[in-house]
Amino acid sequence: MADEAGSDPEYGGDGRRLRWLAHNQARRRVIIDAAIRVLERAEPGDDVQVQLIAEEAGLARTVLYRHFHDRVDLDLAVQQKICRDLGRRLGPALAYDGEPIVIIRRIVDEFVRWATEHPTLFWFVELELPGPGAHPLAESIEQIGEQIEQLMNTVVQYFGIELSADDRAGLDPWVFGLIGQVFSSVRRWSSRLEVTPDADHLVNMLAQSIWLQINGMAASRNIEVPDVPLYELLRAMEQTEQ
Repeated sequence: MADEAGSDPEYGGDGRRLRWLAHNQARRRVIIDAAIRVLERAEPGDDVQVQLIAEEAGLARTVLYRHFHDRVDLDLAVQQKICRDLGRRLGPALAYDGEPIVIIRRIVDEFVRWATEHPTLFWFVELELPGPGAHPLAESIEQIGEQIEQLMNTVVQYFGIELSADDRAGLDPWVFGLIGQVFSSVRRWSSRLEVTPDADHLVNMLAQSIWLQINGMAASRNIEVPDVPLYELLRAMEQTEQ
């Protein structure tokens, strides 16, 4: 079987196909990183030419298109990389080592800082590209939403409350809306000619707004959100299960 696999190009053959795939992936990363650097030097809304990206990557434009089908394929790969980087930055903010309001503020603060540090990346990652498939930003928001839902479910499980089927079904779009609220607010705030209030004030307003919505929704269902670090709830739940 090993000999058959070794002679089949689909399995790499003499290794040329595998080497080509590795080379292609490495070259794609170089081009994507170059595109992000070019975007970082541009202003939101600027028309970033492919030629600039090719020059930044140290490649001919024709070589660039050997690794991407077209401009949409390149832009999509860049959006995916931006979303991955943003996800890695937001990840630690979702840790359970804080009260709910602290976690909310931490997430909002990290996103606002990222958006102000990388305004063109923020603009670019929201662009709708032609073609089928999910938008990279929508996929990232969904992943963040799932993590936030887990935080909420931790509180619900702690109190042993059974949500209705409609509440469970509505939790996903509701959380998605909360995240979208932050994106819309930051987009509006950062696009002003005079960016006011300062970032700290905006973060506080957004975090308080989200907290009031979560707390109000919980209170209407007789759920009291505890003002303790969530990891303490997890510990208490584990001890109860034992």
